[in-house]
Amino acid sequence: MLYIKALHIIFMVSWFAGLFYMVRLFIYFVEAGEQEEPKKSILQAQFDIMQKRLWWIITTPAMILTVVFGTWMILDQPSYYLSQSWMHMKLGFVFLLIIYHFYSQKMMRQCQQRTINWSSGKLRLWNEVATLLLVAIVFLVSMKNSLNWIYGTLGFFGVAILLMMGIQLYKKLRKTRG
Repeated sequence: MLYIKALHIIFMVSWFAGLFYMVRLFIYFVEAGEQEEPKKSILQAQFDIMQKRLWWIITTPAMILTVVFGTWMILDQPSYYLSQSWMHMKLGFVFLLIIYHFYSQKMMRQCQQRTINWSSGKLRLWNEVATLLLVAIVFLVSMKNSLNWIYGTLGFFGVAILLMMGIQLYKKLRKTRG
């Protein structure tokens, strides 16, 4: 069973890496749209290729394998996992992550069709949604039932506020550098 857990963790890390980089590619794609031709077309065509390869070769297979190995662990010990409140919370966050995954896939299609209307700033915020889900899932699994839900919730929102402040600081620094 430890091999299954290790594979679950490996593919989870790969899934998140793919999601994080994918949204960076969306940001680069949107920013390339602000360039003059032919630079705009060349960059966006290259980002299209990179997005497709990342999505279909790394990110989506990693999501599938994460879910497969996670389900395998639950099916191996259903009386343990399904009786744990932390697992119910984790599965709720994983469900939100899967929604995030497929919404990001929709955004990839919008990039390919040149219909994406998100600004690079909004995409940076979108990227932080995955970060928050990662923090929530890792803390739930690491702390399990010893996690005090009040402090856990406050910590979750604290991380969200710090991320938002970091994004705003980055935005200001970027503007001053021109």
